[in-house]
Amino acid sequence: MFSAAVTLALLPLLAAANPQYGGYGYGGPAPSSSAAVAAPSAPPSTSGQINIDVAAGGNFVFSPANVTASNGTLITFFFPNAGLPHSVTQGDFNNPCQPIAAQNGASGFDSGLQQGVQFTLNVTNDQIPIYFFCKEPTHCGLGMVGSINAPSTGNTHDAWQAAALKVGSSEKTLQDNGPVTGGIGAVATATPSASGGSSGGSGSSGASGLSASSAAALAGVVAALFFAA
Repeated sequence: MFSAAVTLALLPLLAAANPQYGGYGYGGPAPSSSAAVAAPSAPPSTSGQINIDVAAGGNFVFSPANVTASNGTLITFFFPNAGLPHSVTQGDFNNPCQPIAAQNGASGFDSGLQQGVQFTLNVTNDQIPIYFFCKEPTHCGLGMVGSINAPSTGNTHDAWQAAALKVGSSEKTLQDNGPVTGGIGAVATATPSASGGSSGGSGSSGASGLSASSAAALAGVVAALFFAA
């Protein structure tokens, strides 16, 4: 009687420790990180590191859209994975919604059309303004542009955005040939990469291992009490 009572008493603990018998696996939904994957949010910027949300809030914007960065500053763009690709394409203030022409053998940076990735630039010349836009059809004409070290007068960020909005529906469709590293004034040294892939997997595996070991330990206790009685 004693061993049977102990066994029954410990069964809820076994269920909680092993999701196969209880908890999320017993009719309850497992916790999901799909929301974070679908719309990653850029973490706060720090000294030497600026983070920018692409299509923040589902809108045709970069947030922040205009930043000031000294040489050596890293600027990382966080792309959502919401079914609509975007790009960070270096542009020319005098020719909005078009890629900047090569200068002294250097081409402008271009993330290519992407979803659910990060793309990082390294500022190499903080004495010149750097303009960029999204080349997904119609997005630049809707004002989806940004700038780095834009001046406060003349070719300002606001003037850059106004020029893009003026292009509007007459924006030309640009062919996407994938990512382009390099850049003028800011350099991409690597192509876009997926974010958060390994950490999520290791966390899930660790939780499963803990549940399995806990269940095994409790099962051993139950067995010992049963045979001792």
